Amino acid sequence: MAIDAQKGGAAAFRLHRRAFLRAAGAAAASLVPVGAACARAIETRSLSFVHTHTGESLSVAYFEAGTYPPVALERINHLLRDFRSNEIHPIDPGVLDILFDLQVLMNRDEPYQVISAYRSPGTNAAMRRRSAGVAEHSLHMDGKAIDIRVSGFATRKIRDLALQMGRGGVGFYPQSDFVHLDCGRVRFW
Repeated sequence: MAIDAQKGGAAAFRLHRRAFLRAAGAAAASLVPVGAACARAIETRSLSFVHTHTGESLSVAYFEAGTYPPVALERINHLLRDFRSNEIHPIDPGVLDILFDLQVLMNRDEPYQVISAYRSPGTNAAMRRRSAGVAEHSLHMDGKAIDIRVSGFATRKIRDLALQMGRGGVGFYPQSDFVHLDCGRVRFW
């Protein structure tokens, strides 16, 4: 069941979610190694996003009853589209699971502020011409990467927790105040 932050029930959703995150965080910290995939044990997984470039927001249960509901994934794909070209591409659920596990470890319920998610090859090439920090074969083009921050939570701490998880790539950009996360091979910069 998806819940939009702009619609009624958002306050109740946040309260329930906050209690859940605290309990899940405590359980994850005491029972499971940090690098383990905590998301696999949770029956319903929800995420909230605010896109910093479009202003759009979304709160959605992206995993329920052992499956990733297609309608939820479509809504996520739309929000995390290439906002420059308006192209939509499937976001790998592995990225969503990393975000969920990170959310549990942070013990926070603020939405992820999205700086960049899917990038079309054209957008990636244009960005690469302007910055040496953009990879030619970026996982953003495959829907396997996202650049985020969380209001009131230091990006350095986000990076540290993501590194402890030992899953995928973690890039830290302190000058721009965001963390890159992807579901590729384990590496960091």
